[in-house]
Amino acid sequence: MPPAGQCLLWLGLVLASVCASLESAAPSNSTTGPLNVLLIIVDDLRPSLGCYGDKAIRSPNIDQLASRSLLFQNAFAQQAVCAPSRVSFLTGRRPDTTRLYDFNSYWRVHAGNFSTIPQYFKENGYVTMSVGKVFHPGISSNYSDDSPYSWSFPPYHPSSEKYENTKTCRGPDGQLHANLLCPVDVADVPEGTLPDKQSTEQAIRLLEKMKTSASPFFLAVGYHKPHIPFRYPKEFQKLYPLENITLAPDPQVPAGLPPVAYNPWMDIRQREDVQALNLSVPYGPIPVDFQRKIRQSYFASISYLDTQVGHLLSALDDLQLTNSTIIAFASDHGWALGEHGEWAKYSNFDVATRVPLMFYVPGRTAPLPEAGEELFPYIDPFDSVLESMEPGRRVMDLVELLSLSPTLAGLAGLHVPPRCPVPSFHVHLCREGQNLGKHFQLQDLGEDLHLRGNPRESIAYSQYPRPADYPQWNSDKPSLKDIKVMGYSIRTIDYRYTVWVGFDPREFLANFSDVHAGELYFVDSDPLQDHNMYNDSQGRDLLQSLMP
Repeated sequence: MPPAGQCLLWLGLVLASVCASLESAAPSNSTTGPLNVLLIIVDDLRPSLGCYGDKAIRSPNIDQLASRSLLFQNAFAQQAVCAPSRVSFLTGRRPDTTRLYDFNSYWRVHAGNFSTIPQYFKENGYVTMSVGKVFHPGISSNYSDDSPYSWSFPPYHPSSEKYENTKTCRGPDGQLHANLLCPVDVADVPEGTLPDKQSTEQAIRLLEKMKTSASPFFLAVGYHKPHIPFRYPKEFQKLYPLENITLAPDPQVPAGLPPVAYNPWMDIRQREDVQALNLSVPYGPIPVDFQRKIRQSYFASISYLDTQVGHLLSALDDLQLTNSTIIAFASDHGWALGEHGEWAKYSNFDVATRVPLMFYVPGRTAPLPEAGEELFPYIDPFDSVLESMEPGRRVMDLVELLSLSPTLAGLAGLHVPPRCPVPSFHVHLCREGQNLGKHFQLQDLGEDLHLRGNPRESIAYSQYPRPADYPQWNSDKPSLKDIKVMGYSIRTIDYRYTVWVGFDPREFLANFSDVHAGELYFVDSDPLQDHNMYNDSQGRDLLQSLMP
């Protein structure tokens, strides 16, 4: 392999070239007055949606949104775990800048007093509101969802949230358990409701109030599902009969996978129904019949989520706000469903880092609605025949989730924050992500974005920490003080390259001369990323050709 120092130089040169790329100005608004923003953030949702080509999934309302949106086919999170990812894309900074790799620090105290995207809108005259899980709760958002900096009012959290991890799942024995698989009769659960239903109801109430407001609004709605436990109305199981559920196409741990790259999905193992399987640690495997049940419940959770998105967007229609509101839809990261013998997130693979990302912009991604026209009528996923809907326009370029912040600012007509200097810990307002506004600058709404740009010039970066070179009890979520190795990953249209290097958590420094392991996957011939070519002659030839 090339010397590790050259790898570091190459990483720096590639990042510098991306940062130096020219970006076009944001498009002007299609309506008079400032545009509102509805930001929908979903927890643990991989692109298992009809609009992303998964025809087995019933997601008609999200697909309908995609049909009126600009959809990014290849969007990637910067770290595949909740708090670091959310702080990253809400501040527009990478985890190495926020210095949050776990759940245990508040960036304003431990890294820098960085502004957030809702804070920026608030400072520009918007009423900013948070419903559900937007920031990760706890110390990583100062036990306040970053209030009062980011929000005009105290954020709303559903009262039924507190039951998510308690014994509310009725098992085959008739008793209540804290299970992974938790389809419920909503009438029987505490309070007779579920968190995402409450969040939708609260978001609609806020939209009704803002309908008559003289100020524009920024409303962020965070949905819990399909995050574990899979606690959802049991009728959604009927959409996915077990006999129709297929297994992951690559359910085995790849022979060439470095142990440091594997995540042992410890949070799954802590659930009572998984404990009863008496699985070996760290590699399992989970029995085939239970794998099908996990996949069934994940898919059912997506369809349940889809109904909540559908009700929310239908209310936006009813209130005649669709002609003045940008809608952004994204997930914090993906989730492995048995690929590589892994479950959950906690890795640099595409299944953990790739996310759905789409933007509806009135008059730009779809024509402005006529008087009385509904752009987002509610669609019942239980309808026997669902109309197939293709995305309005699709961008194939690789993009990063931390581009969400500057892109929303530009689409709303605000000044896009400047690029961050290096280092930027002292800078209150700047961005490390690209403004994606150039992709919206098409006068002909019918023009095919498949043909625009050069995807080979686009790059996405992700990273993940580990406490050791081999899987152990805290490999999935190591605390900062325990991090010994950092996996830095580059995804291009042609390959995913990851290098696992020594990391000093006291100084927040990676040592690229201390290479513990490497991964290289050619995604054209190996789209599932099962064959590690890092130590193969073909891999060495590629890496040598990339060196300056």
